[in-house]
Amino acid sequence: MKRQILLLVVGGLGFCGMAMQAAAGPLKVYLLVGQSNMQGHAHVRTFDHIGMDPKTAPILKAIRNAAGTPKVCENVWISSVDTAVPEGERHGRLTAGYGASGRGSKIGPELTFGIYMQQRVDEPILVIKTAWGGKSLNTDFRPPSAGAYEFNAQQLENLKKQGKNIAQARADRAKMTGQYYRLMMEHIKKVLDNIKRVYPAYDAKAGYELDGFVWFQGWNDMVDRGTYPNRAQSGGYAQYSEVMAHFIRDVRKDLSAPKLPFVIGVMGVGGPVEKYGPDQKRYSGIHSEFRKAMAAPAKLPEFKGNVTAVFTENYWDHQLSELSSRMGKVNTKRRSLGKDQTLSVEERNKLVEDYKVELFTKEEIRILETGISNAAYHYLGSSKILGQIGKAFADALAKIQ
Repeated sequence: MKRQILLLVVGGLGFCGMAMQAAAGPLKVYLLVGQSNMQGHAHVRTFDHIGMDPKTAPILKAIRNAAGTPKVCENVWISSVDTAVPEGERHGRLTAGYGASGRGSKIGPELTFGIYMQQRVDEPILVIKTAWGGKSLNTDFRPPSAGAYEFNAQQLENLKKQGKNIAQARADRAKMTGQYYRLMMEHIKKVLDNIKRVYPAYDAKAGYELDGFVWFQGWNDMVDRGTYPNRAQSGGYAQYSEVMAHFIRDVRKDLSAPKLPFVIGVMGVGGPVEKYGPDQKRYSGIHSEFRKAMAAPAKLPEFKGNVTAVFTENYWDHQLSELSSRMGKVNTKRRSLGKDQTLSVEERNKLVEDYKVELFTKEEIRILETGISNAAYHYLGSSKILGQIGKAFADALAKIQ
């Protein structure tokens, strides 16, 4: 497609891509949906760690300019729900800061997804992100066609033992069910009804095209032993697969996009199960079965060729994870010494620092302090991990298309 390229001179901002006129064809729109890991908890201070690995160094070049500040994407626009701001939404050109709210600027998969997706389509794109932390598929995102949430026999027995009113418990669950599916749809349609509010150069005559949907969720379902009482057994998460298939069908129906390309980001905290160490082995059955269940809908005949699964375990950083585990020993030592009232604060601190020197080299401390900004269940708050995941989502969609 031919288009006129406008030269843009911007001092110090470091735009990712030259400015261009709105494409003659429909605007490409991508939907990113999920819970906290789609929100993204990777602090921008972890960017340096991306450049420490030759394999991922090109990603750092794509997201940060020579001055050391995050690039602002001239041709990628984003609307992201954010309950921490008065408007309930942040929107504008894609850059760092569209991750989870909190201390400092953060990113999720959206940054690298938007950058690499735009490179593939070679025209302006719009990303709509609807993600909320701590939400399940079985209840919060439950799609309409999946029907009502049904308590299983064990849950009903537990409610009775607790003296709960079963009818009230069912009513409470019914009120919660599907709430975030509806909020997701409301926000998507709000943006699509007035795209110029987010992307001023939008050509209403050319219209838009829903070009891809990325789902990145799972933690709350994976740890829910009530809904999934046989988690570590074969088929223990079969219900998740069933509801996920309903979710894909309903999203396509409600958005009038019957063949909308769909990527399932499979939960991969901890990395490949076969590489789990002694401290992780007890979770291997649960994690393995859940990952199979998440990916299962992509193998259904009805979704052949337009639904795929991305195994995010492949982007786990084993070095960071091991260093974090080792630092846990230092924290245990600190807590233990804190109980010793015969030691002064200075003496305790010296003993902790001496112990740290025993366990780490200076380079390991540098990697640890540079690469991690959050807990393991948030992919260590690592922009190296989430940056690779976002790129993998873009690659997967491009392959489908």
